[in-house]
Amino acid sequence: MLLPQEIIRKKRDGNALNEDEIRFFINGIRDNTISEGQIAALAMTIFFHDMSLPERVALTMAMRDSGSVLNWQSLALNGPVVDKHSTGGVGDVTSLMLGPMVAACGGYVPMISGRGLGHTGGTLDKLESIPGFDIFPDESRFRQIIKHTGVAIIGQTSALAPADKRFYATRDITATVDSIPLITASILAKKLAEGLDALVMDVKVGSGAFMPTFELSLQLAQAIVGVANGAGCRTTALLTDMNQVLASSAGNALEVREAVDFLTGARRQPRLLEVTLALCAEMLISGGLAQDEDDARRQLQRVLDNGSAAETFGRMVAAQNGPHDFMEKMDDYLPAPVMSKAVYAQQSGYVSAMDTRALGMAVVTLGGGRRRASDTIDYSVGLSDVVQIGDRVDTTRPLAIIHAASEDRWLEAAAAVRSAITLGDKPADKTPLIYRRIV
Repeated sequence: MLLPQEIIRKKRDGNALNEDEIRFFINGIRDNTISEGQIAALAMTIFFHDMSLPERVALTMAMRDSGSVLNWQSLALNGPVVDKHSTGGVGDVTSLMLGPMVAACGGYVPMISGRGLGHTGGTLDKLESIPGFDIFPDESRFRQIIKHTGVAIIGQTSALAPADKRFYATRDITATVDSIPLITASILAKKLAEGLDALVMDVKVGSGAFMPTFELSLQLAQAIVGVANGAGCRTTALLTDMNQVLASSAGNALEVREAVDFLTGARRQPRLLEVTLALCAEMLISGGLAQDEDDARRQLQRVLDNGSAAETFGRMVAAQNGPHDFMEKMDDYLPAPVMSKAVYAQQSGYVSAMDTRALGMAVVTLGGGRRRASDTIDYSVGLSDVVQIGDRVDTTRPLAIIHAASEDRWLEAAAAVRSAITLGDKPADKTPLIYRRIV
């Protein structure tokens, strides 16, 4: 007979747990037969003793199997089921373009996303700036959207990986969040519950990244790729730059506007284009839709140029109860801020560094993010036209345009933006967009 305390003791003493022990414990978390104290104890022993690859795979699969696992076979889809997950950043709007682009190339993207956390923006919050957009369709509706549109972006339901929610809540109050095996299992349990054929991870590096150092970002990427492939899902990862805001904007409605402009070709910021194309290419290759990166990029450029990616986004919005004419009348639907005004540096110079996390927190301060889960969001606020490292700023070139609900909020954000951006006398060396590919 398995006992929680004996499983904790075994791991406390530095021994590897077997699959049965891990599954018993995770099912107990789901069923509330394992106490919060026992969850905390196991989390702390894992934090100090780490887990082997077989343990990590077993933990992830047990977390995945604690709830429903989607199966797409009955829909007889004529392409692979693929997805992308990002560790989060500022101005990271790639999901909104990536899903429709891959769907337009023949993939199926059942993307289960999250809300903003701390300084990072949330895909669900961005989409909810579109009037009527339903992030919680029932499973039958979700499946039909995937079959007929190729992409849907929804929130996690209570049926998917329910053990993760309770496990994470305990980790959050016991200083055990930043454990590579536990982070890996938490991310992958939800993604693998989507019934994927292939997954691409976007692991951020830099001042706005979730992991504080390059080495830890690399470890997380390697862990996720190893565990996901061990669980039978073809997975690669890209380490991408978050030493500056990825898009030109940060803020919910502002990022939706930038995504639509990107898809329609009205404006494509070069850094955002390159990262989006690289992630999409990984999805097409892993899903068997492209022979190599050149082939993938040709397909992706074609669906951007011929308008099919933009059309797919519009169909997704309509299918999830948003406006049917959103792409044509975006300005009529997205909320407008009370005031928009540029913020300038106090002296001229070249942008040499950026505290990207601080810029994300400036958006939160404006009301565009949450400090607590219960906070409401002002979808209209944020930053746009944000400078990039290497740009020269002066009295005519602002650091950003701040969209705010009041003059006081604008002043607070302006001070934060100025302090977050470092100027130098000469152009700084630009950081790589993509540091490494992990397979």
